Amino acid sequence: MHTIAVNGPSPYEVTLGGGLSTAMIKRAAAIGAAKVAIIHQPPLAQAAHALVDQARTQGIEATAVAVPDAEAAKQLDVLAHLWDIFGEAGFSRRDAVIGLGGGAVTDLAGFAAATWMRGIPVIQAPTTLLAMVDAAVGGKTGINTTSGKNLVGAFHEPDSVFVDLDHLRTLPAEEIVAGSAEIIKTGFIHDPQIIEHYLKDPAACLEPDGLLPELIERSIAVKAHVVGQDLKESGLRETLNYGHTFGHAVERRENYSWRHGRAVAVGMMFIAHLSHARGLIDANLVATHRDILTRIGLPTTYEQGHFEELLDAMRHDKKNRGGHIRFVALTGIGETTRLEDTTDEELRAAYAQLTA
Repeated sequence: MHTIAVNGPSPYEVTLGGGLSTAMIKRAAAIGAAKVAIIHQPPLAQAAHALVDQARTQGIEATAVAVPDAEAAKQLDVLAHLWDIFGEAGFSRRDAVIGLGGGAVTDLAGFAAATWMRGIPVIQAPTTLLAMVDAAVGGKTGINTTSGKNLVGAFHEPDSVFVDLDHLRTLPAEEIVAGSAEIIKTGFIHDPQIIEHYLKDPAACLEPDGLLPELIERSIAVKAHVVGQDLKESGLRETLNYGHTFGHAVERRENYSWRHGRAVAVGMMFIAHLSHARGLIDANLVATHRDILTRIGLPTTYEQGHFEELLDAMRHDKKNRGGHIRFVALTGIGETTRLEDTTDEELRAAYAQLTA
């Protein structure tokens, strides 16, 4: 068991290791929580109730609250249900929320904690690879609306994050593949060693007993470094959006039926093509994107014929400024810039490159 420090306005630690449930409950007790709500997805009911039992041994009144799977959890009616539960249980500012599950649950749990009594502690316990390296770290919380993903939310840093690597062995292979997109993203924007690992031994990069734990630690370290300097995305943190502008548009068009990592993979290919057309990167780096993503089973193409719908979604992206679509682009591995003067013709040409 070891930790990564996340500095910033409200410093906290990310603890990595195995069998972390006891450490997590002890943390809740250490911050003085008299009550905790363990928000979880239905498949994690057994794990949630085990945490309830552990909490009670520490004198903490605990409740397990099941929410819908995936993006169906990030809805206003689900959030309102959590507020009702907090109210009925008499939650005060000293009490805490535990988010046990994937990125949708950590987003929801964080926002519920941020909005109850203007902010109570949240302890994040990510169980998917995507949540471990992305959603649970950084303090971004939120829900979705019909206008787009994560348009309603708050910056609410967790009290602590517990990345229990034992969960990796319970994940379907496709979950590890999809979550790997966010690790690859951090490699392209900040850590070339991550890219080297995927190029050298992609199979080991998907193995819980192979390179995957090191990659998780490296990816979290990148995010910790970035958000520690820029919590509210005023500059450096924007680099973490690499591949996300087009990726979010794909998710919206697919009615959130695509795993986030698959959409980000296509988004990275889109911006790679756009960057190459701008002369920012060479054809070899575009090929590196395609090679790595293909080797681990992520998509590099997208169905044609939907440009206007995708363009409209990109225009509604919350990262835009002054009516301009903003993209994080590479100028090399570990080197980024921003594009916000693209034309529709350029975007259409990059989209056209996403063909089989």
